[in-house]
Amino acid sequence: MKTIRDLDLDNKTVIVRCDFNVPIKDGIVVDDTRVKAALPTINYLLSKNCKIILLSHLGRIKTEEDKTKYSLKPVHKCLSNLLNRKILFSSATSGTLLSDMVASLKNQDILLVENTRYEDLEGNKESGNDIKLASTWASMGDAFINDAFGTLHRAHASNVGLASLLPSGIGLLVEDELRHLELLDDPKRPYVVLLGGAKVVDKIGVIQQLVKKADHILIGGGMAFTFLKAKGLEVGKSLVDEGHLATCKKIMHDYPDKIILPEDVVVSTSMEDTSLAKTIAIDQFEKDEQGLDIGPKTVATFAPFLHEANTIVWNGPLGYFEKKPYDEGTKSVLNVLQTVSADVIIGGGDTVTAAKQFGFDNRNSYLSTGGGATLCYLEGKDLPGLTAIMKEGK
Repeated sequence: MKTIRDLDLDNKTVIVRCDFNVPIKDGIVVDDTRVKAALPTINYLLSKNCKIILLSHLGRIKTEEDKTKYSLKPVHKCLSNLLNRKILFSSATSGTLLSDMVASLKNQDILLVENTRYEDLEGNKESGNDIKLASTWASMGDAFINDAFGTLHRAHASNVGLASLLPSGIGLLVEDELRHLELLDDPKRPYVVLLGGAKVVDKIGVIQQLVKKADHILIGGGMAFTFLKAKGLEVGKSLVDEGHLATCKKIMHDYPDKIILPEDVVVSTSMEDTSLAKTIAIDQFEKDEQGLDIGPKTVATFAPFLHEANTIVWNGPLGYFEKKPYDEGTKSVLNVLQTVSADVIIGGGDTVTAAKQFGFDNRNSYLSTGGGATLCYLEGKDLPGLTAIMKEGK
């Protein structure tokens, strides 16, 4: 795999695909983890006296209104502050304005281009890997560096398209992410996987693969209720993926000792009225109640598995952590992980946001910038953003 260090980049114009898909509130980046993660690659290119062009998406652009909502301008300000230097910004994603700005770049200038998915408004050119769009961007630079780990599982014009047209390599962030994930090819045991999040459909393939490899899989979050219903339990109005009930039932039948489910949950008849929240055993659901978090008994059940583990992977919050009191399950498990000696990999935007929000700091832990990309890696799926760089002949 070619890395940024394998390319002759001195005094070159280098296009870098970053992952600045970050949470923004009131025009301010509220979690700058992914922005900070891009700094090593940017600083490396500055040391090579490069002209640097940064590309990234943010959210999904389906209407003109979305363009205002998902502008990268707040990221521009955040990045400028982190680097403590002036960063140029192009409000255009193609055309004369952008090409003129690129033409005027000087060595060590950094240009952040507006959200690449603005190009999706006219025929999904970015998300559809439109070769004309990729060629337009490729004409701006001498080389391409993919440092957006979180989008490696997507085949877009700004990653796969560019990699097919320019001398290419992975950035320091992607290299670091892959180095940690490769530890899971032969993990130190016991190997415990903690899965949360809302939907089973997003992770069923991962579960089917990991249940063969991991020693235990602890399941919380909204996805737990599909498993609980598959066991024949009443789960009220909780999230359930009806299409995967049979698959979940088969997994539990084939691996009865590996899948660990909640024993109690926090429920409510109203997500907004927190005074109605209460903790119940999983066999005490009323039909109008929705499960919104794991309970303290479940945390106590999960804890021994985590303490005994030597490798832990966590993807997906264990409850609706954005709103009290449904944050207690995720917070409590993070407190357990503070005390373990295992190697811990936490992946997924929401999971990392929760870890930072609750002050998680374990020196044996690694906070990954990827969610879907991590899941695809664990499932053994192809990562188009990597495959494009691995192809010979460039």
